[in-house]
Formats: sequence, C-alpha cells, structure tokens
Amino acid sequence: MSSSDPICVHIDCQPDTIEVDLKRLEILAHAICEQLEIFDVNVQISIVDDAAMIEVHRQFLDNNHTTDVISFDLSDEFEPGRNFQIVVNADMARRQAATRGHPIESELALYITHGMLHNTGYDDADDEQSRRMHQKEDEILQAHGFGITYHNNETQD
Repeated sequence: MSSSDPICVHIDCQPDTIEVDLKRLEILAHAICEQLEIFDVNVQISIVDDAAMIEVHRQFLDNNHTTDVISFDLSDEFEPGRNFQIVVNADMARRQAATRGHPIESELALYITHGMLHNTGYDDADDEQSRRMHQKEDEILQAHGFGITYHNNETQD
C-alpha cells in the first residue's frame, strides 16, 4: 500500500443536539491514518447517545453498561484494504468534557483517537501499554489543536 491509496473517513452523528465540527473530526481520523501509515482504509465513525452505546456494548461485548468508545477492525484478510468501525458516545463526551473543562469536540477527538489506536495495534490492557497509548493520544491530539485531553486535569511528572 502507498500514500496514493485512499483513506476514506465518514462520520455519522445520531444525536441531533450535539454541535461539533464533524469535518475537523474527520480530518483528525484521516491524519491518524496517514501518521500511522494506514492507507487503503475505510473508517466509519458513528457518534451515538448512551442508549445506542449500551445496545452496541450489549450486542457485541455482552455488557449492559455505557462506555466512551468501542472500536472494531472489520478488515477481511481476503479483501484488500482495511475497514474500521468506531462508535463514540456523545452523552459521555458531554459529561466528561464538563468534568475535564474542555469542549465536547475535544472529548470526541480523544475517543476517536483511542478507537483508531486500538484498531492499529495499540492496547491499554496493562499499565505500560496504557501509558504508551495515552502518550500517543496526547501527541496526536496536541498536533491537531485539541491539546492534552485525557490528562489535562492531572499533574504531570
């Protein structure tokens, strides 16, 4: 694959009450693909509310609670290209953004970045992996003007 292969990003926003710059979030997802050298990829991002997130969580992960982001790598080894599905929770983003003191758009950017990193091999299953993943999130979000979103209220070493 080369940089001439297409990176297609589509965002579907279900909650009508959310006001964010979807184009900016689309550009972020596209840039993450370029930075991680993931080309020939289709990225489908769905911004949903708590109820829809609970349904996705229940259906695919057998969990009856809401969460911030669920990501799926739906790529088929017998087909060219990659296929990512990322579901992010607008209601949780609204709550967390208020708690963390930044715009909801920044919180959604964090969730999209987190989902993209999961789909490209990053994990947060243990402390070291989590540190590495959150450091990469901070790097990406700062580079795209969102600032440090996850750790912005924590003291830095």
